[in-house]
Amino acid sequence: MYSDLKPRRRMKNGTLWGLAALGLILFVLLQIYPSTASETLQLEQSAQVLTKDQAKAAALKFAQDELGVSPGEEVIVTYQTRAEVYGYLTKEKLMKDYLEKYDKQFPYDVFRVYFGLSDEGWDGVTIDIHMTTGKAVGFKKIPKTDFLAPPNELESSEGLLLGLDEKVELAQPYLKALGYGEQGAPAVDETASGLRLTFNDYKIGDARAQMDISFKDRQVAEITSYFEVPQNHTNYVKRQTTIANWLTYAGYALFTFVLGILAIVYSALTRAYTSFKRGIVLASVYFLISMGSALNMLPFLESEGVDGALLIFGLVVQGLVTLILAASIYFSLVGGDGLWRKQGINLWARAKERGYGRHVLSSMADGYAWALILLGVQSVIFFILERTIHTWSTTDATQSPYNMLYPALLPLLAWVAGIGEEAVYRLFGIPMLKKMFRSTLAASIITTLIWAFGHTLYPIYPVISRPIELLFIGLLFSYIFLRYGFIAVMFAHVIFDSILMSLSVMFMGGTLNMVSGLFFIVLPAIVAYVIYLFNPSGKERPSASGAQKEEPL
Repeated sequence: MYSDLKPRRRMKNGTLWGLAALGLILFVLLQIYPSTASETLQLEQSAQVLTKDQAKAAALKFAQDELGVSPGEEVIVTYQTRAEVYGYLTKEKLMKDYLEKYDKQFPYDVFRVYFGLSDEGWDGVTIDIHMTTGKAVGFKKIPKTDFLAPPNELESSEGLLLGLDEKVELAQPYLKALGYGEQGAPAVDETASGLRLTFNDYKIGDARAQMDISFKDRQVAEITSYFEVPQNHTNYVKRQTTIANWLTYAGYALFTFVLGILAIVYSALTRAYTSFKRGIVLASVYFLISMGSALNMLPFLESEGVDGALLIFGLVVQGLVTLILAASIYFSLVGGDGLWRKQGINLWARAKERGYGRHVLSSMADGYAWALILLGVQSVIFFILERTIHTWSTTDATQSPYNMLYPALLPLLAWVAGIGEEAVYRLFGIPMLKKMFRSTLAASIITTLIWAFGHTLYPIYPVISRPIELLFIGLLFSYIFLRYGFIAVMFAHVIFDSILMSLSVMFMGGTLNMVSGLFFIVLPAIVAYVIYLFNPSGKERPSASGAQKEEPL
C-alpha cells in the first residue's frame, strides 16, 4: 500500500480517463483536424516541405546557372520567416486567399541557403528557396564587410550612379530567372541602393506586393520580394511587444528571482525536514538538456553571423545563466520539499519509501491522463479566445525546429519545462506564498500568474491571451500537484509539452522525425518503468517518513 504518501480525494480512475478521452477528442478536432483546427498553435502542416538537402541542391543550381558563381564548401541552411506578414494574414483571416494567389511568388517562409564565395569578390551569397516548390524567390550577394546582414540592409550610394533604365535593364535577367514576369507592370521607385517595385494589382487586405532590388559594383546585388503590411498592424504589434516586455521582466523575471532567493533561505531553514541530496539529479537533467538545446541552435546562430570568439563567448554566458537557473531549481526542490514536510505533508515521495516504485508508475499514468485533459482544455480556451478577443499568432524563426541542428531532439525541452516550472512555481512557490497569504488558492493563483507572465513574449496576440490561457492551465497543474503529488504533475507537464513538441517535429515529415516524435511521447512511460525496476518492493523501507496529512485547496 502507499496510502501514507498518496494525497487523498483523487479523482476516480474511470472518471479521470473518461475526461482524458474527451480531452483527446477536443484536441484532435480543434487543433489537428484540418477543417476545424485553430491557427493559434500552428500544429498543422499544409504541404510537403523540402528537406534542407533539397533546398541546398536547388540553391546550388540557381547560384551556378543564374548568378554565375561557384559556391565553396561552406553552406548554412536556415529557416527564415516574415512574421509580420504571417501575423497580418492570420489576424485578418486572409491566409487561405494568400496561399492560393500569392504564396508561390511571395512566400512568407523560406529556406535561406548561404554559400561562401571565397574567389568571387564577395564574401558569400544567400538564396531564398520556397519551402514547398523548391524555386528560388530571392537572393543577396554579401560584400566582404557585410557578413550575413539581414535583408534590406545592403545600402550603397552606388545605386544612385546608375540611371533608371540601366537599373531596369540589369535587373531584367534576374527577374526572369526568379519567375517575376507575369505580375503586370509595377510602379517603379528609385531608392539609395536601387529600385523598389510595387505591384498594385497584387493586393490582399491592405497589404501590397513589393520588391527591393539593390546594386553594387554595377551589378544586381540583392532581390527581395515581400508583402508590405499596413502601418497600423506594425504599430499594434510594437505596442503589444512593449506590454509583453513589461509583463515578462517586471511580472515574471523579477518575482521569479525573488522566489529563487527565498528558495535558498528556506532550504537552510527547513534542512531538518529534507535533504540536500534531493534535487541534484533533476537540476542536473535540467542543466544538461538546456545546454544541449542551446547547442542545437548553432545553425541559426551561425546564420546570424555569430561564430568564432563571439560564439564561444555567447555559449559561456549561456552556460553561466543556465547554471544559475539550475541552482535556483535545485534550491526550489530542496526548499519546497522541506516546507511541505515541515507541515507534515509529503507531496514528493522519496526513493525507498514504502510503495515508491508503484507510486512513480501510477503518477506516470495519471500524468498521461491529465496531459490529455490539459490538451483538450487548452484547445477549448484558444477556441473561445479566437472568437472573443480575436487571438491570433505568428511565426518565430528563433523557436522553429527547422533552425535546429537536430530537430528531432526538440521534445527534450519538455523535460526542462516540466522539471523547472513545477519545482519553482508549484513545489516551492505554493507553500512559500501560502505562508504570506494564508490561502492555498491565493498562492496557486499568484504563482500561476508569475509563471504565465513568462510566456507573453511568445508570438501570440493580444499578449493577454497567454496569461488568460495559462491561468486555467496553471491552476489545473496546481490541482494535480496538490492532489496527486509532485511526480504526477511533473509527468503531466512533461507529457503535455512532449505531445505538442513531438507533433511539431512529426509534421515536418521524414522517418526520423516520425520515430523521434513517437519515442518522446512514450519516453515518460519508459523513464517511470525504469525507476520502478530500480525500486522494487524488496528495497522499500519498513515505514515511510512522510506524514499522512492532506493539503486542501
